[in-house]
Amino acid sequence: MKRRLPGLPRVALVTYSTKPRGGVVHTLSLGEALHQLGYPAHVIALGEPDKGFFRPVSIPCDFIPPPPEAPTLVERVEATIAALTAGLRALVPDRFDVLHVQDCLAARAATQLRAEGMPIRVIRTVHHVDDFTTQSLIDCQHRSVVDPDHVLVVSDYWRRRLAADYGVQATVVVNGVDTGRFARPPDFDSQPLRARTGTSGRFLFLSVGGLEPRKGSIHLVEALARIRDQVMPRPMVAVVGEHSFQDHSGYTTAVLARAAELGLKRGEDLLMLGTVPDVAMAEWYWSADAFVFPSVKEGWGLAVLEALTAGLPVITSDIPVFKEYLHADREVCMVRAADSVALADAMATMVADAHLRQRLASEGPIVAARYTWEACARQHLDFYCRLESGDRPQVCLPDPQR
Repeated sequence: MKRRLPGLPRVALVTYSTKPRGGVVHTLSLGEALHQLGYPAHVIALGEPDKGFFRPVSIPCDFIPPPPEAPTLVERVEATIAALTAGLRALVPDRFDVLHVQDCLAARAATQLRAEGMPIRVIRTVHHVDDFTTQSLIDCQHRSVVDPDHVLVVSDYWRRRLAADYGVQATVVVNGVDTGRFARPPDFDSQPLRARTGTSGRFLFLSVGGLEPRKGSIHLVEALARIRDQVMPRPMVAVVGEHSFQDHSGYTTAVLARAAELGLKRGEDLLMLGTVPDVAMAEWYWSADAFVFPSVKEGWGLAVLEALTAGLPVITSDIPVFKEYLHADREVCMVRAADSVALADAMATMVADAHLRQRLASEGPIVAARYTWEACARQHLDFYCRLESGDRPQVCLPDPQR
C-alpha cells in the first residue's frame, strides 16, 4: 500500500496517453519533481505496458492497456473512457485518496468511479478546452470540467474562461520547464544535425506541435510562402510532432495542399519531422535559428518555454496566455494571431536582424528560469496539503530556503 505522508493525501496522476503531448509532458515532469521533493508520486497512464512512455521515467507507473482502435472520434472517446474506468477500478482501491487527472477522458473515468461509491476525490487540471462540434463530445467535455471536486488551470486566462463559461472556480498552478535538459551547451555543434537533415546553409525556423488547427499551421505555411523570395537563401520550417487523440488528418492534408499551391516543397521548404526521439528533441532546439509558434489556442505553451531555455529567438502569436509570462518585443516577437501577413513580416525581420535574434536569445533563458518544475511541484504540494487539512495552516514539506 502506498504510504501516506503527514498532511498529504495519496495522489495518483492520471493521463490518457504515453505519447509526447503537452498534458503527458506536464504529468511526468510534475510527478518526477514531486518525487524529488520526497512525495511518493505515482502515475497511471493509458498505454501499452511493454512500451511505456515516450521517454524514460524515474517514478512508479501503472499502465492501462488501450482499447482497440475505433473508427470515429465519438467511439474512440467512449472506448477510451471505458478502458480508463475499468483500469482505474482495478488499480485505485486502498492505494490512493485522490485521482489528479490531466485531461477530459481521465476525468470522466475518475468521476464515474466516484459516482459508483469509490471513496476518492478528483482533481482536474484543465490545460485548454477543445472546440468540439459533436454534441456528445461537447457534453463529455462539459462534465469533465464541472464534475471534479477541484479544478486547476495553468494560466489565469483559463481561470477566467472556466468561471465565465462553466461557473467553475479554478486555482492557477503554472507550468515549468527542465532547464537542465534544454539549456544549450556552450560547445554544442549543430552542423552534424543540419547536414544530416539537409538544413545546412539556410535559415531554419523550428515549430513544435504538428499541423493542427489550434497551432495556426495554415498561417505558418502562408507566412513562409510570403517570405521565400524576400530572404536569400530561402528560409525553411521544420515541424516536430504528430500525435493527437483527435484526428487532424483532414486539416493536415489541407495545410500541405495549401503549401504546395503556394510553391513550397515538402522536404525542401517544409520539413515534417513527425515525432522525433526524445533524446533528439533538445538538439533540434539547439540547431534551429529561431522558433515560431503561431498558435490560436494554448493552455500555456510548454514548447515556448523549452525554446526560450535553449536560447532560441521566439515568435509567438498574441493570444492571452502568452501575455501572462511574456512581453512583446522584450523577450519574444509577438504577432496578431491568425494573421499570415503579420507572421510573415515577423519571420522576415527575424531572418534579417541578427541583433534582434541575439537580444531575444539572451532574454529567453532569463524568462524560462522563473518557471521550474520544482516550483510547480511545490504549488501542487501546497494545494494537496490544503485539500487534506481543509485550508488549515499546515507545513507539508520543508521550505528549501530554510
